[in-house]
Amino acid sequence: MIDRQIPHAGPRAGPRVRRPHTAVRGRRSPSPAAHDHGREGHADGMVGDPSEDVQARRRGAAGHRAVPHTADVRIEAWGPSREQCLVEAARGMVGWFADVSGARPAAVHRLHLADTGDADTLAALLDEVVYRLEVYGEVPVEVEARPAAGGGLDVRLGVTGLDAVPRTGSAPKGVSWNELRLAPGPYGWSCAATIDV
Repeated sequence: MIDRQIPHAGPRAGPRVRRPHTAVRGRRSPSPAAHDHGREGHADGMVGDPSEDVQARRRGAAGHRAVPHTADVRIEAWGPSREQCLVEAARGMVGWFADVSGARPAAVHRLHLADTGDADTLAALLDEVVYRLEVYGEVPVEVEARPAAGGGLDVRLGVTGLDAVPRTGSAPKGVSWNELRLAPGPYGWSCAATIDV
């Protein structure tokens, strides 16, 4: 049963000032605060970039990383499918501000994201994480996504209270439309988003 239908057409909150951001691609970030999370080693480049993880990504590895930037953070994610890439983006966003590695969900929410384009679907999913955090004080500890029968994306969020997990960074305040992307490549899907913190 779907809890919410989201015909996403832009950020849920009012207008925010968006700062330009340049993504770090193709090499390890010089910042020691960067968070890398790949199932088969660190993935420092996006799809199509030369790096030591290309072999792992060819085998279908999925993962994400967060690259800190002045007043915001850049989330980069990848996966063998569009849905897995979106899941990794949500995990990367959560991993920036909370350690959910040992947490169990206290509740499950199901939602449907209308298919209004790849970048918009990415924004809608990440915006839902921000919304749940700001309105209900909930953080996803489990994320699943699958194509919906009638189009769009069905998402399952297993959540717990933010007070039940250790904080690791500043909570997200919004998703920037600047340099937002989700696209297929030679080794699967990759996406990137700038998150205001």
